Amino acid sequence: MRRSDDVRVQVFIPKQDAERLEALALEPGASKSGLLATAWAAWLRRRGTDELEERFARRLDRMSNQLARIERDGHVSIESLGLFIRYMLTVNAPLPEGDETAQAVGRDRYARFVERVARRLASGRRSRGLGNEDGGI
Repeated sequence: MRRSDDVRVQVFIPKQDAERLEALALEPGASKSGLLATAWAAWLRRRGTDELEERFARRLDRMSNQLARIERDGHVSIESLGLFIRYMLTVNAPLPEGDETAQAVGRDRYARFVERVARRLASGRRSRGLGNEDGGI
């Protein structure tokens, strides 16, 4: 840029910033005007946006979208489980009070179910769809 294209501007800055500017201007090829002009131009290019926001906006947007999908999947799982439980409770008759054999079978099935869920969680595997990869529940 030619000197005649420059416009003189007077600015007031805090004393500590002025001291830092003085120290930077002592380096070879540096001047206070050049440093301030470069900093001002960089600020205008960013239009004053926060540098951290600019750096992390995409990452935060991606994480926000991932969390939204996780929340949606959680709602689908909870709703599916609720509907399945309601269906099973309406289809299956309750066990008679004195039928010890049926209650023992129910306790055994429940214990196997809990053990299988624990094993599945420990292995890190997840169920996909309606297939029963490990021989059923």
